[in-house]
Amino acid sequence: MVNAIKGVFISCDIPMAQFIVNMNNGLAPSQRFIIHVLDTTHLFVQPQVEQMIRAAIAEFRDQNSYEKPT
Repeated sequence: MVNAIKGVFISCDIPMAQFIVNMNNGLAPSQRFIIHVLDTTHLFVQPQVEQMIRAAIAEFRDQNSYEKPT
């Protein structure tokens, strides 16, 4: 019998994948959202956390963006 799990496939570069894995590891075991790490650039996560991941990435990029002083 086949077991199927609904999820979201994420394809990104290695540093962003590590950011997501670190975010996942910072949560309590009952709240972790990564279903499977496929390789260094591909993750399979629970579908309900997609927006949380997008928001965390956007915040991370905003904090680490350089803006030329005027």
